[in-house]
Amino acid sequence: MRRKPLSFLLLFFVTLGVMLLSVCIGSVSIPLEDTLRILLGRQTSATTMGSILLKVRLPRVLCVTLEGASLSLCGAAMQGLLRNPLADGSTLGVSSGASLGAATAILLGFTLPGFSGSGTMVMAMVFAFGSLVLILTLSWWLDHSMATNSIILIGVIFSMFVTAIMSLLVTFSGEKLRTITFWTMGSLASSTYDNALILLLFLLAGCAILTSCAGALNAFSLGEEQAQHLGVPVKGVKLIVMITVSVIIGVCVSIGGGISFVGLVTPHMLRMLLGPDHHTLLPASVFGGAIFLLLCDLIARTLLSPIELPISVVTSMIGAVVFVIIFARTRKRRET
Repeated sequence: MRRKPLSFLLLFFVTLGVMLLSVCIGSVSIPLEDTLRILLGRQTSATTMGSILLKVRLPRVLCVTLEGASLSLCGAAMQGLLRNPLADGSTLGVSSGASLGAATAILLGFTLPGFSGSGTMVMAMVFAFGSLVLILTLSWWLDHSMATNSIILIGVIFSMFVTAIMSLLVTFSGEKLRTITFWTMGSLASSTYDNALILLLFLLAGCAILTSCAGALNAFSLGEEQAQHLGVPVKGVKLIVMITVSVIIGVCVSIGGGISFVGLVTPHMLRMLLGPDHHTLLPASVFGGAIFLLLCDLIARTLLSPIELPISVVTSMIGAVVFVIIFARTRKRRET
């Protein structure tokens, strides 16, 4: 118990340190001393360095931090709910649905008056929630008990179906092919303070809802039947967690595009370090996801500078290796 506050304190300061590092380093490096002066208002922001830092780099770093935290939180919740360390926030296929909605908005040029990029966000959220409703309806129709395996199976099938539709949209995208392709690989290059505020609001709401389900998620590790015997409203908790995760993923996809493996890698690594208790794991995943995505974004921006890699390329390369390791460890445990 004594280690938990120290662990959270360490994660907090590491997150701040990586954020500061990400603000300083880029195609134009800014010395740490100048960065701190600009951030603290002791140096004018009218300079070139001030404009780069406050108008371009800082909003991007904030969005990357909040996006990583949100995706990791969703991954930790879904792994606990489905009792599967290979699950993440996109297991239900909701991420695919959100991507389809955002790509449709880009292709049709759908926008809302007075709000830049709002059309993509609204369409992503609507399609994410619609995907969840469709998946749960099909799961209930095929299996009234809504067993976890049934939901996962429907989610996988739905993701394959959406991938086919996305390929069809790309075929007819014409001049918008580059935008849709780059966006589906994930990018936070055009992030704004408004995007950061939206991510922050949904992250805070998601943290409040999901952490209130931490005890129920702990009970799920014993199996759904045992959790029900312990007084956990299994179906209610499932709906609350899945709806919350779907909304958060819809917002994340609408702002940063498809960013994979964040919700798979960080919760699993933190579970090995801090244990499976979701009272600790969920808040720790917020910090862990932020650190992981900040480092991936830093690599994407600087590895082939001035060329910027899509952030999902970096997360996928790292995540694929971790995925194989997790799968191998899981299989060994089952054999023993």
